[in-house]
Amino acid sequence: MNYDVYTSPLSERYASKEMQYIFSPDMKFRTWRKLWIALAESEKELGLAITDEQIEELKAHAEDINYDVAKAREAEVRHDVMSHVYAYGVQCPKAKPIIHLGATSCYVGDNTDIIVMTEGLKLVRRKLINVLDELSRFADRYKSLPTLAFTHFQPAQPTTVGKRATLWMMELLLDLEDLDHVLSGMMLLGSKGTTGTQASFLELFEGDFEKVKELDKKIAEKMGFEKCFPVSGQTYSRKTDTRVANILSGIAASAHKFSNDIRLLQHLKEIEEPFEKNQIGSSAMAYKRNPMRSERIASLSRYVMIEALNPAITSATQWFERTLDDSANKRLSIPEAFLAIDGILDLYLNVVDGLVVYDKVIEKHIMAELPFMATENIMMDAVKAGGDRQELHETIRQLSMEAGRNVKEKGLDNNLLELIAENEKFSLGYDELKNCMDPSRYIGCAAMQTDEFLENVIRPVLKENEALLGMKADIKV
Repeated sequence: MNYDVYTSPLSERYASKEMQYIFSPDMKFRTWRKLWIALAESEKELGLAITDEQIEELKAHAEDINYDVAKAREAEVRHDVMSHVYAYGVQCPKAKPIIHLGATSCYVGDNTDIIVMTEGLKLVRRKLINVLDELSRFADRYKSLPTLAFTHFQPAQPTTVGKRATLWMMELLLDLEDLDHVLSGMMLLGSKGTTGTQASFLELFEGDFEKVKELDKKIAEKMGFEKCFPVSGQTYSRKTDTRVANILSGIAASAHKFSNDIRLLQHLKEIEEPFEKNQIGSSAMAYKRNPMRSERIASLSRYVMIEALNPAITSATQWFERTLDDSANKRLSIPEAFLAIDGILDLYLNVVDGLVVYDKVIEKHIMAELPFMATENIMMDAVKAGGDRQELHETIRQLSMEAGRNVKEKGLDNNLLELIAENEKFSLGYDELKNCMDPSRYIGCAAMQTDEFLENVIRPVLKENEALLGMKADIKV
């Protein structure tokens, strides 16, 4: 590490090497050369005077980029694309005259941006699938374990630990659907020229519009895409960046919600994120086990959600066929959002893989609140025994308030069952009331819902993507 210059924490601490390479200069410049080869091949196939020898020369030097020559040239001309055109020409003297023929800088710049974002989305998708897979195992394992559910973070009717996990999964599934929609619609800019009119290519093909259109199709096919933008200015629509950033923002929001739930559950000592043998939770309080990874998910997620504003504003402020106030912003906002979401998903996968469930604590908490939640059943049993429903409702309301005061004001255990057993309006003894205290009686369809969700919704997705499964997260800090 170079300690005397700033380096991005996303590279040093959070993002994987795989995602970092996708947005690396090497990936960019190698893609430029592939695009120049695709352009030359397509132009040759459509009748321009380009030889097989020139094409082969370009292919021979597609990977061994002479970065030193490009860097020295850029210092002179202050233009990155023309510097790399020059450097490629030094290596390919026979092909030099036809490199970048008819194209603008956006031919390599914008097409590469689309290619890189597409590869980034594919990696995000792979990690999202693996998080769903890990969550599905967790949900299946704990689908029948009753736990207190919360509305407004106040105890409510019980659910199960596994059913709660399906809520996290449902949000990720929506994100996956959005991602797949955007990914399926990714298209190259193609070869559109300086203002999107393809004038230079119409000139090259001597007014043959059909060949101009075919040029886009051939380039797209050679680069692994189905199509190019049907119309554009000099650049592809920056609305594409907005759509991509919104996908990442949506995933970040889902991850943030998950991390909040884990942090709250860890406070309750019901479920904890993994804590390694030599990990230090606090520099001052040695006993602490802080939910540091979940907190990091929340922190990075906020960054990604806010980062989505940059492409939206950039898209909104583009002037006519192009303006250059997008460039510096895109260089920051898009790669950084991808690197951050990459780190978030690695953390998500790591946390789910090591979640620790304390079922005894969960049981203790649910049993402390269950008498309140069982009052409906108790009241129905008393009615069956001959009681008046309206009178019983008012009595049980008053007794519940008394038991609540005992817990909150006096610090006593919940004695609602004892109060009901002692009340003459209820012909139910304490032992009978205790029989109502099985938490599984109050979880409704939670276990069955979890089973059906996993079987009918999640497993088909995992089956369809089984070649992507098996990832493990490498957490640096």
